Amino acid sequence: MSEVSLTLSELSKYDGSDPSLPVYVSIRGNIYDVTSGPYSKSKGAGYSVFAGKEIARPLAISSVKPEDITPSIEDLTEKQMETLQKWEETFSKKYKIVGKTKDE
Repeated sequence: MSEVSLTLSELSKYDGSDPSLPVYVSIRGNIYDVTSGPYSKSKGAGYSVFAGKEIARPLAISSVKPEDITPSIEDLTEKQMETLQKWEETFSKKYKIVGKTKDE
């Protein structure tokens, strides 16, 4: 399988609403296939709020609020960046990186 390259708009299609597509999330531009995880449950359940999105910020600040799901991480504290790094390590061990995001 070749590496995917998706804009954030294109990534949003991989949110679990189409059962023929895998479920993806992005963390700092790395796209993970999380179809097997709690992200693929029906919309609104578990961590499905993250499905099809760039989730570095909400992971770093420990939030599942939709308003915190933005690609902006410039204002994160050192501690939040450390938290994000731990999440990236966890995702890298559990899920396959299938590609990278690209500019719109």
